[in-house]
Amino acid sequence: RILEYENPNLSNNSKGAGCRFELWDCSGDQKFETCWPALMKDSHGVIIIFNPELPSHLKEIEMWHSCFVQQQPLLDSQCLLIAHHKPGSAGDTENLSLAYPLNKLKLIHSNLEEDPEDVRMEFMKYFRSIITSINESREREEMSIIS
Repeated sequence: RILEYENPNLSNNSKGAGCRFELWDCSGDQKFETCWPALMKDSHGVIIIFNPELPSHLKEIEMWHSCFVQQQPLLDSQCLLIAHHKPGSAGDTENLSLAYPLNKLKLIHSNLEEDPEDVRMEFMKYFRSIITSINESREREEMSIIS
């Protein structure tokens, strides 16, 4: 699944041009592993969503991080972990401990029933950081061509 998203207010440039994102969902299923190279090609960030109440997910996110972040390689700032708590769950948002290197990544807890606006704001912060990273990389590349 691919979700295309445009936001005219996210761009940092003064020309007023908006930003267009594509979110590619690999469904968390390894049967789609042959598609992963296409998902990773030219990607600028990775969002890993998991259920913190399932111990198997805590192990699986290590694999996802290794495949989608470390092998590209992307910076830690280009990765966002979302511990999604299903409605009615008594999710513990305080005591979730992740193994290295996951413990260095930005982690947010989501519960769309209780705090959808907080989740939206965190997404916007994440997208802004990706835009900043892309712009800085582009500027460095342009400066290396000039010099």
